[in-house]
Amino acid sequence: MENRNFLMDTQWNIIHYPEKPTGFGILIIGDERHFVDENKCFWTQNEGKLAMINELKEKGYTIFSSNLYGRNWGSESAVELAQRLYHHVIRNEIINNKIHILAEGMGALVALRLMEKMKESIRSIILLNPILSLKHHLELEKEHKFFYKKLMRELAAAYHVDQKEVESKINNLEGPIHLEANCPIKIIQVLSGGKSYSQSKLYQQIISTSEINPTFILPEKKPQLGKIVIKFFNSHENVL
Repeated sequence: MENRNFLMDTQWNIIHYPEKPTGFGILIIGDERHFVDENKCFWTQNEGKLAMINELKEKGYTIFSSNLYGRNWGSESAVELAQRLYHHVIRNEIINNKIHILAEGMGALVALRLMEKMKESIRSIILLNPILSLKHHLELEKEHKFFYKKLMRELAAAYHVDQKEVESKINNLEGPIHLEANCPIKIIQVLSGGKSYSQSKLYQQIISTSEINPTFILPEKKPQLGKIVIKFFNSHENVL
């Protein structure tokens, strides 16, 4: 069996099985384009992502992911479902109870919350092109009127508030961002487009007090992402 899709709280989830499991698991938390349905998921439909999934499976990783209510933008319900998925996988699959997390874009908002709530259960975290601050992301999107309006609608739906209250809700929710954790964290930014450069400047502001040095790669180096991810995860598997 290559993968298994199953429902949990109306949301589809998927587990990708390696041929020769090593006992280590990876939770993938996708960006705003991410989805999981009854037959497939974004990471198996996208050529580059599928290549990474296959590389990780070849190294023996059991990989799991959830639809997480679609464009959740780090909502509490998405965080809670991610925790439930973790417990389901640990109960039903033969993997070490300390997992790796690979979060992309918007998924970093959920990963940062899990980092606070599941300290003892996370082995290491990779944040790929992450959105670390909703407040700053809103500011960046204000320059793009169409996308800003769309984002406001998505945030209103995710946080169950009126669109007029979105900004105040986000400002009230978001405190200082702390990337100090009990587990190793790596930030990888693919430098493609103006937005990625804006994000990279933002990292310098947000993580200036931490010891994390983001890795910046050019778009033509994206095929190397799988090897970078595997090397980082593997380096934190000596202690079970």
